[in-house]
Amino acid sequence: MRPCAVSFLGLAAGVGLALVLAFSPSAGAEQIGEVDTAFKLIGPNHKVVMEAYDDPGVAGVTCFVSRAKTGGISGGLGLAEDRAEASIACRQVGPISFPKPLPLQQEVFNERMSILFKRLRIVRVIDARRNALVYLTYSDKLIEGSPMNSITAVAVDRSTAIPVKR
Repeated sequence: MRPCAVSFLGLAAGVGLALVLAFSPSAGAEQIGEVDTAFKLIGPNHKVVMEAYDDPGVAGVTCFVSRAKTGGISGGLGLAEDRAEASIACRQVGPISFPKPLPLQQEVFNERMSILFKRLRIVRVIDARRNALVYLTYSDKLIEGSPMNSITAVAVDRSTAIPVKR
């Protein structure tokens, strides 16, 4: 086999794997709504999607995230890079409990925003002094991330101490 053919096969396999990963749903994300922001003649419209993420380490807390989703042909194929703008609001949706101690800071969710290099991340930080859970959302890129971010907090009743992993 010629080197050119081998390189092409390797590239095709890599692109195929990236497409499978790009179309895989993120763990824990549940899309709860969307609104179109721009009409696209071919492919899906540009939109803002709203997703709910149940915190895997804290029963009774859900984070709601809104973010831009690129449409058009490249967006429909999963090849577009979504914008690094997101908003987050985490709320108590039931009795709060902690199955096990939590680290002081932990990434609790991440979701792909482009075929290879960009991710939306949500980090939970424990504010022990105020007995609160603070959540930060931001995006990063392999080479350069974005300073755009959003923050929210969930106050935990003082009678329920947040168990911290030491």
